[in-house]
Amino acid sequence: MVNLNADMGEGFGVYQIGNDDELLHVIRSANIACGFHAGDPITMRRLVVEAKQAGVSIGAHPGLNDFWGFGRRRLDIKPDDLEAMVAYQIGALRGMARYAETEVTHVKPHGALNNMAAEDYDLAHAIGRAILTVDPGLIYVALSGSEMERAAKDLGLTIAREGFADRRYEADGNLTSRKIPGAVITDPQEAADQVVRMVRDGEITARTGESVKVQAESICIHGDEPTAVAVAKAARDGLEAAGIAVVPLTEMNLKRADAAVGGA
Repeated sequence: MVNLNADMGEGFGVYQIGNDDELLHVIRSANIACGFHAGDPITMRRLVVEAKQAGVSIGAHPGLNDFWGFGRRRLDIKPDDLEAMVAYQIGALRGMARYAETEVTHVKPHGALNNMAAEDYDLAHAIGRAILTVDPGLIYVALSGSEMERAAKDLGLTIAREGFADRRYEADGNLTSRKIPGAVITDPQEAADQVVRMVRDGEITARTGESVKVQAESICIHGDEPTAVAVAKAARDGLEAAGIAVVPLTEMNLKRADAAVGGA
């Protein structure tokens, strides 16, 4: 089995991005923007209520404080500052979750923050410390093979390694920069093929042709893409046709890592 998640709630006020309502009936976990790169209290409250009704688990989707760049521009940030910013965003969604009498179950960084933390252990560790402080039971959703996965293990957090349905990969396992044409996969069948191979065989083909090992308990769909619903449906249909159950993240039998001796 595997989890299918989507980044959601990424509009602001009257400006809406993505088809959240339809996506909620396809995916099994929602990563909800918490007000830094996108999102606002009204959108957050609406989504947690709708997610509960759809049987979808909810997670915080913290980003860099960058509305103008939608959180997709790399910013110079101190790890200690980042820790506080992530804790703040998790807390905001936890407050909204009470309106649906539900709980936040996971944390998945957004955009440039996700890419930066995948490569930079200090940033990855700062995100993990925020999770550990707010609620050590939260699942750290981390790019497979990244510094986030290593930091989560060092802190003894529960990890869900993440793969991407709609993004191309580099040979080192990191995501292809959006600055490179074709970095986003928009063809539903191509995305479905990548997902099924990733989950069933534990590998994908990099942009430059190499075979890359990818272990993933959760697969991400970017909700702001115009093709998000079509890609999500194709991915889910492909997984289920291959005999792979698509379940909420809370049903993935994830285990907490043993913290490194002496801390990190």
